[in-house]
Amino acid sequence: MTKRRQFFSECRKSKGTQQKVASDNGISTVYLRMIENGTFTPGRDLMFKLSIYFNQPTEKLFPDYFEDTLFSYAQSDN
Repeated sequence: MTKRRQFFSECRKSKGTQQKVASDNGISTVYLRMIENGTFTPGRDLMFKLSIYFNQPTEKLFPDYFEDTLFSYAQSDN
C-alpha cells in the first residue's frame, strides 16, 4: 500500500497547483500527482531538483524512500 507524502503535498500547495509545479519542473501533472500520492518515487536527479525547488531536504520530502533505504542497509550488514 502506498503512503501519501503529506509534507510534499503541503509544499506543493504552497507553490501553487499541480499543473504549475509540474510545469516549473519540466514534468507532467500526472507524474507529479503520482509522486505526491506516493505511488512513484522520482529518480535521483528529479528528487534533488524538487528538494531545491521546495527548499526542503530530500529526506523530509520523501521519508518513505529514505526509511526503506535505511532499513535495507541495516539488514545487509548482518
